Amino acid sequence: MRVAVSAFVACLIAAGPAWADPQYGFALFGDLKYPPGFTHFDYANPDAPKGGAVKFAAIGTYDTFNPFALKGVKADGIGYLFDTLMATSSDEPDSQYGLVAESVDVAPDRLSVVFNLRKEARFHDGSPITPDDVVWTFDTLKAKGAPQYHLYYADVLKAETVGDRAVKFTLRSAQNRELPSILGELPVLSKAYWAARDFEKTSLDAPLGSGPYVIDSFDQGRSITLKRVPDYWAKDLPVNKGKFNFDTMRYDYYRDTSVALEAFKAGQYDLRSENVSKNWAIGYDCPALSAGLIKKEAIANEVPQGMQGFAFNTRRPLFQDPRVRQALGYLFDFEWTDKNLFYGAYARTESYFSNSDLASSGLPSEDEKKILEPFRGDIPPEVFTQAYEAPKTDGSGNIRENLRAALELLKAAGWTVKGGKLVNDKGEQFQFEFLNAEAEFERIILPFSDNLARLGIKVTLRTVDPAQYENRLNDYDFDMTVTVIPESLSPGNEQRGYWTAAAADEPGGNNLMGVKNKAIDALVGMVIAAPDRPSLLTRVHALDRVLLRNYYVVPNWHINVFRVAYWDKFGRPKINPPYALALDNWWVDQTRDQTVAAKKSTLK
Repeated sequence: MRVAVSAFVACLIAAGPAWADPQYGFALFGDLKYPPGFTHFDYANPDAPKGGAVKFAAIGTYDTFNPFALKGVKADGIGYLFDTLMATSSDEPDSQYGLVAESVDVAPDRLSVVFNLRKEARFHDGSPITPDDVVWTFDTLKAKGAPQYHLYYADVLKAETVGDRAVKFTLRSAQNRELPSILGELPVLSKAYWAARDFEKTSLDAPLGSGPYVIDSFDQGRSITLKRVPDYWAKDLPVNKGKFNFDTMRYDYYRDTSVALEAFKAGQYDLRSENVSKNWAIGYDCPALSAGLIKKEAIANEVPQGMQGFAFNTRRPLFQDPRVRQALGYLFDFEWTDKNLFYGAYARTESYFSNSDLASSGLPSEDEKKILEPFRGDIPPEVFTQAYEAPKTDGSGNIRENLRAALELLKAAGWTVKGGKLVNDKGEQFQFEFLNAEAEFERIILPFSDNLARLGIKVTLRTVDPAQYENRLNDYDFDMTVTVIPESLSPGNEQRGYWTAAAADEPGGNNLMGVKNKAIDALVGMVIAAPDRPSLLTRVHALDRVLLRNYYVVPNWHINVFRVAYWDKFGRPKINPPYALALDNWWVDQTRDQTVAAKKSTLK
């Protein structure tokens, strides 16, 4: 839930006559790809067979089936229980089509939007989904949900029923073009179900939903099995045709990723997405791979990769000086790391919007300068004069020049080396804790720590279990950690949660680094209010430049493929969409499944 927002946000089409011409879908900029009456998405097989059982791996544990509240560690797969008002298309950058809502109508003044609900929409107990459920869900998420909901819906003033089957949302401003799409992503919960329950508490009661799956069984903290709903009310809608084909999906929990990989090779579960380059290069060698029973595929995508990096907690006095943060960036040797640990698999990340046209590059354009000029004096001057580049090395492990550059910055910030230790004017050593949740990441952090030690900086690496890690992040109880900040092709309201001062002190929020910067607050507002795609690009580029030059993270790396390993029991559509892996469109091929099962016993 740290990142509760969709990776692919969509928004509204040009408004038609008020409440007279409701639309079956909407797009932020441009036209919808799919026409009225379309039968299925191009990347789905409408004749995909249903059936079969699939097992996945999860790491750590869980203690709640309520994914919407702050408390607790959420069970994997629980999102399959809940339908949203609209559904996102994965082969368009910014489009949505009707799900619980059959149509949407945006007022000409863009100050309100009405969603018209389908009469056939049902919860799993057979009760209808009503406008009251939608209004209650919105009000409850905003008042009692995880902190990001309050920020995400900040510009929605109220929700109210309109007639028998419609919900009207009143908006604060016409400038926030993304709001209808944000509301389209609203999960719909049962008001009646939650009437006798505490929404803010953890719970292992199977919640009432309306989605394609229900909880079939679970072993607390160790596994959860979902069962497909055979009479799922929305199974024949165009947005769902060819999706949700597995009869059951089981998530088994493992202590760490290394144990999970060995379990996969032993056939304990069926499919995994790999994010460790060493594993991808050499970790899958086993009899099953040699026999062709395990397949490895790198599937190209156009998904914005956002930012992964070593995050500074700027709430800590140690990291409040940007010169200190910049200095530590010189001591991460990406080139050596990529060569020796990653098998040359990655590109260095130099934007918060990497792998997309949203990423800034070179010097600011004239249009970007117009955006940035009012903040001159409040933002680093290098934003105007220097193209951002992450510190480079020759990959040999010799980082003498980087050490020298880092030391100059640290000296300017009041730190000097005495007796082999980096100390301040009080004689206190520069030291901090690196909080980590994945044992696999230790091999990356430790060389970085060694480079820091060469300047007399003491780093304590603490690897904790996922539940403790989540709790400490919720309380911002860390000095440095690894963060991933995902981005969509249409950045908007979620940026408030990432960067604004209002989000910095919200427990469990997404402003992990504690950013409090008036210029960034203003730039986020401009991104949200962008009237068209060109202006959105200009404003995001400007925001990107200011974020980079404040050095809130030490940028890591990214890749533009999905690395997927799976036992060869699946069928899948010929087309893979550019903006998602779309595993929901895969199915179990019974012949392949039987072949794999028969051959497993012969492996040595």
